[in-house]
Amino acid sequence: MTHRLPSAAPLLTPSRTAVLEGIAGYVPPDAVANDALPAAWGVDDAWVRRRTGIGERRRAAPGVTTGDLALEAAGRALSAAGRPPVDAVVVATSTPDRPMPAMAPRLATRLGLGGPAAWDVSAACSGFVYGLAAAVGAVTSGCADRVLLVAAEVYSTLLDPQDRSAGLLFGDGAGAAVLRRGAPDEPGAVLALDLGSDGSGDELIQVPGGGALERSRPGEFGPDDRYFRMRGHDVFQHAVTRMTQSAHTVLKRADWAAEDIDRFCAHQANARILSAVGARVPVPDDRQVTNIARVGNTGAASIPLALADAAARGELQAGHRVLLTAFGAGLTWGSAALVWPELPEVPGIDGTDGTDPAVRTPLV
Repeated sequence: MTHRLPSAAPLLTPSRTAVLEGIAGYVPPDAVANDALPAAWGVDDAWVRRRTGIGERRRAAPGVTTGDLALEAAGRALSAAGRPPVDAVVVATSTPDRPMPAMAPRLATRLGLGGPAAWDVSAACSGFVYGLAAAVGAVTSGCADRVLLVAAEVYSTLLDPQDRSAGLLFGDGAGAAVLRRGAPDEPGAVLALDLGSDGSGDELIQVPGGGALERSRPGEFGPDDRYFRMRGHDVFQHAVTRMTQSAHTVLKRADWAAEDIDRFCAHQANARILSAVGARVPVPDDRQVTNIARVGNTGAASIPLALADAAARGELQAGHRVLLTAFGAGLTWGSAALVWPELPEVPGIDGTDGTDPAVRTPLV
């Protein structure tokens, strides 16, 4: 059964919403080009690019965790926003450093933010959009005037070395956004949201072991069950359908037509999915925000990484109408609409500043 918010549901109050005031991303400096993939996989650069659109993906160095990447992206986003006070921290990830506790409280402490509300969101590749909805909810309810939203993944820790299909796609990285309380008519305001799920497809994208299910059923799971598994063909069909439907729902809620979209940023799953969704919305290729060729599929981090990368390159301009959409394990999906604001200079996403986030001191 699919659960969806009614199309007429009043998602945002007329008086306030969350407004984007800073964004940044971070990918580790170590790149794995297609020509450096294991010879046993039997692939070359042309084959991988043709099937996925990916030229390289980034890998965190040994000992560098999801929390470390989150720290780097969050610090950059806060600096870009002028290091304002933060009332809440939301971390979207499906590769947390530990099953318990949540990563957000520790991140807030490492950033020197005091004692804000802090929690994690687990919606896999839909995590940033779900986290955006959580940030909007915190602001519109009056629980927070400013939210730091971080999406971070180290998928390299979940990949089976023998699984070519996943190994081609996934990379490590983090993206972060700072959102403040503001009015819906301000540039940067989140204007409309849509979220959905279908738990009947929970086995299409999963890590079967490592949780309470494995612990409660000794003998049913093996070491390989702690690796990421995905049924690619089925996922492709669901991803294209769900993201397209969700995008249309948000367009209706924002009172936009497809031709009003200046920039379309979908979850960077693979190039064929991006092309299929773009054709169905429809959005011309030259209005699509994408950096999958350089960083691969970075899960929940893919949308903020793509946005930060585009902003740093000057491809996102103040006044652009931006549509976001994502799909991930669960199954989950979601979309959002906003008008891009005038932002301070956005730093590049590449980890080329010589800083090792594994040993970085708190950003106080």
